[in-house]
Amino acid sequence: MTSKAAYSYTLLRYVHDVMTGEFVNVGVVLFVPSMGVVRFKMRGTIGRLKGVFPDIDRKAFLSSMAAVRKGLQLTAKCEQEAGLLKSEGDAAVIARRAVPPDDSSLQWSQCGTGLTADPDEALNRLFDRYVSRYDALHRARRSDDDVWRPVRQKLEERDLAQHLQEKSISGGLDDIVFKYAWKNGQWHVYEPLSFDLADADGIKSKAREWLGHLSAVVAGGKTEPFKPHFIVGAPDNPTLQDAYRKAIAILEQAPNQPEIFEESQLDKLVAQIEDEVREHNAHV
Repeated sequence: MTSKAAYSYTLLRYVHDVMTGEFVNVGVVLFVPSMGVVRFKMRGTIGRLKGVFPDIDRKAFLSSMAAVRKGLQLTAKCEQEAGLLKSEGDAAVIARRAVPPDDSSLQWSQCGTGLTADPDEALNRLFDRYVSRYDALHRARRSDDDVWRPVRQKLEERDLAQHLQEKSISGGLDDIVFKYAWKNGQWHVYEPLSFDLADADGIKSKAREWLGHLSAVVAGGKTEPFKPHFIVGAPDNPTLQDAYRKAIAILEQAPNQPEIFEESQLDKLVAQIEDEVREHNAHV
């Protein structure tokens, strides 16, 4: 019978927001002290993380993960070559030697323990349990296109979709390309915005960005007349409702008095477009 050796392990967590504590496991470090074996496995892509935290800084995250791998490779090599001077302690000691704890978004968890005759098999099992499975449990957050999809369906049902076209609104300092627009005296532009984001700061930042976009376009008074309409999608997390309401209030301060429609008001929006198209056609 194959003998089993004791091991410990620690998880590497990506903490998106220290205030909310929301995190995703992105790696595992396993240490078998009797063998002098250090094994680790890290996420190699950002795909599922992007679904959980749409505003994640991809470049910064991948750079940080590369630094973690480099530190762990060096530590694993040193441990393998240590001979009788093998380290005492657990996987957390090993992991923190490779990547010391700080106030960054990557943090080590407390240790777990187990017995194994095959460190690589144990590592893969832990990774599947705590990293891959954890990712799969997260609901994909809705995108701007997801918010627009029911609008498009309602417009198609009423034979209105063909009236919308892409329009670039240009000003003295900036320009914005709207995918959905039509002209009735002035340009009516429609922009879907999903606020189904991970945290309050991300929600309010997205609204501030649009406030800034519109302010830059109209600066200087050289922009042709246009009326913005925002279709906003609420966050699924009920604790973010206050941030969502503040985001709407920020959008309301944007130039040209934008109209804002929540998802419960889509019928009102489509009916408004239909009435305007009918009135426009009657005078053509």
